[in-house]
Amino acid sequence: MKPKINQELCIGCGTCEGICPEVFHLADGKSQVKTLDDYAQYYNKIQQAVDACPVQCISIEE
Repeated sequence: MKPKINQELCIGCGTCEGICPEVFHLADGKSQVKTLDDYAQYYNKIQQAVDACPVQCISIEE
């Protein structure tokens, strides 16, 4: 389970970083996913970020 950002859709609003800074960060005006060994411990917060994204650019790869 790893989050993925569609860079073409991302508007860089920072909502995902605000919800889950352990996984997301803004760089060059777009959201990026931090490289982690295990995202599972943040699953609930990642799902909140997916649900809160105003342009729905975050998905979860299984």
